[in-house]
Amino acid sequence: MKRIAVFASGTGSNARCLLDYFRNSGEAEVALIVCNNPKAGVLQLAAETQTETLLLERERFSAGDAYVPVLQEKQIDFIVLAGFLWLVPEKLVRAYPDKIINIHPALLPKFGGKGMYGMHVHRAVIAAGETESGITIHYVNEHYDEGRYIAQVTCPVYATDTPEALAKRIQALEHAYLPETVLNVIGK
Repeated sequence: MKRIAVFASGTGSNARCLLDYFRNSGEAEVALIVCNNPKAGVLQLAAETQTETLLLERERFSAGDAYVPVLQEKQIDFIVLAGFLWLVPEKLVRAYPDKIINIHPALLPKFGGKGMYGMHVHRAVIAAGETESGITIHYVNEHYDEGRYIAQVTCPVYATDTPEALAKRIQALEHAYLPETVLNVIGK
């Protein structure tokens, strides 16, 4: 059984989807919730589901050992970034080659990079007059949102859309496609 660490910085809606999807799958389990924000809702989710947590300290993550020894000790096989806002350091990327994926709430390469997360992305998509948005699931490298794509799924952007309305459609895509994509990638 593959052991997944889910890295999240916020409420953890995608972490919840992954926990639910893999709960009795027999193929993988969410063994660890990793968070960089001590006030994040994902930590409450971890407590509710009795999932082990790891709270990151920025200096150790970015300039130290990137918690690689801790992840290896916990026998983590695969990492999913689900609303995790820090850049993944090279040390971690090298320790888990092609075993870290991210979900981004837009069709990369547009609307990606540092600072492009959550409502910032949806506001930018609408301001640019885009007629289509979606999600990109991709491998992680040392740069924000530049890893090799695994999947992209689209949805329309309506002329009457607010960032909040677009965010709801994007989140529905994330919840529908992230768990199956993770399963497919883990099985390779």
